[in-house]
Amino acid sequence: QVQLVETGGGLVPAGGSLRLSCAASGRTFDTQVMAWFRQAPGKEREFVAGCYWSDTTTNYSNSVKGRFTISRDNAKATVYLQMNSLKPEDTAVYYCAAGRIIATMSREAMNYWGKGTKVTVSS
Repeated sequence: QVQLVETGGGLVPAGGSLRLSCAASGRTFDTQVMAWFRQAPGKEREFVAGCYWSDTTTNYSNSVKGRFTISRDNAKATVYLQMNSLKPEDTAVYYCAAGRIIATMSREAMNYWGKGTKVTVSS
C-alpha cells in the first residue's frame, strides 16, 4: 500500500558527506512517522533518525546526533537524510521506513520498508 524507494547511497571517504533520499508513493496519507534505520553486516538493524509528516519534531540516535539531519518535503512525499562527518562505522545498508501510528520509533512500529541503499565509508 505504501512504497518506499531509497537513493543516494555510495562510497564516500571518512569525513565526507552524503545525502539519502526516500521517495514515498501509494497510500502515504496513511502514514504518520518516517524514519531511517541502518544495518551493518552481522549487526541488528538499528534506528538512525525519525520525523513526522505533520510535526517538526525529530529524533536521532546518539551515534549520529550532531552529524546527521533528517528532513522532509511533504509536497514531494520525500524524506532526506543528510549525513556529514561520516565515519567508517557508519557503513551499512540504510533503510527508509514508515509507520501508520505514532509510537516509539522502533523497528516494531514501522509498517513499511524500502529495500535499502548501501553506504560505504572508507578510511
